Amino acid sequence: MNRRYRKTIIAGNWKMNKTLTETKAFAEEFKPMLGRPKWCEVVLCVPAVNLQAAIRMFKDSRVSIGAENCHYESSGAFTGEMSPEMLKDIGVKYVIIGHSERRQYYNETDFTVNKKVKAALEAGLRPIVCVGESLEQRELGVTIDLITYQVKCALAGVPAEKMRHVVFAYEPIWAIGTGKTATSAEAQEVCEAIRTVIRKLYGARMARAVTIQYGGSMNPKNAQELLAQPDVDGGLIGGAALKPDQLMDIVNAANQD
Repeated sequence: MNRRYRKTIIAGNWKMNKTLTETKAFAEEFKPMLGRPKWCEVVLCVPAVNLQAAIRMFKDSRVSIGAENCHYESSGAFTGEMSPEMLKDIGVKYVIIGHSERRQYYNETDFTVNKKVKAALEAGLRPIVCVGESLEQRELGVTIDLITYQVKCALAGVPAEKMRHVVFAYEPIWAIGTGKTATSAEAQEVCEAIRTVIRKLYGARMARAVTIQYGGSMNPKNAQELLAQPDVDGGLIGGAALKPDQLMDIVNAANQD
C-alpha cells in the first residue's frame, strides 16, 4: 500500500449469498466492530435485493455499499438488469464490473466490460474493474500480456478526468474460491503491471493515484503480507467478507501503520 498517493479500499463481494434477514444480522454484528477505520475505506457489494436495506443499515457508518453488476444502458428492454442510474439513485457508490464469474457464466467480454465502465462513470458510480488469468494462461506465461490487454480494453475511451474514480482488482481466476492464493510477489508483479499500463495511458501522476486491489482468497492469515506490497492497495474479498470477524481482521490488517 502507498497511502501517500492513493486510497486503500477493502471491498467485500458477497456474490449470491445472504438473505435480507442475514444481511441485517451481519450489519448488527459488524458495525460495532468497525469504529472509525484509520486508513482504509470499507465497501460491501451485496446482492441487488439487499442493496436498499444495506444502504439504510450502514448509512451512519463508514461503510459504502456497492452493487455486483450493472448494465451499460441507462434504460430499455433488458429484463432482469439494473442500470447505473438506478443504482446511483438509491445511494449505491461502487459497482463491480467484469468479475470472472460474470465473464465465465454470463458471456461478459472485454468489450461489454468497457461499455459498463464508461456507463458507470457517466452515472457517477465508481467501478471496481476485475482482471485476471486462468491457471492455464499463467502456466503458458502470458499473464502480463493478458492483463495488459484486459486493462487497455476496459479503459478504452475513458477520459483522464474520470480515472480517479476507477478501481482495479487483480483476481487470478485460479485463486477465486479455491483456497489458493497468489504469493505476495505474484500479486505485486501483476498489480505493478496494471499500474504500468495506466502510466502509459494517463501519465505517472494518475497511475500513482489509482487504487489496485488484490482478490482471490485473501483472508485474515495472508492479508497483512499481501497488503504490504507497494502496489496492492486493498482487497476484493469473497468468502471472508461473509463473516464479520474475518472481514474485520482484514480491515485491521489494512489499517496497520
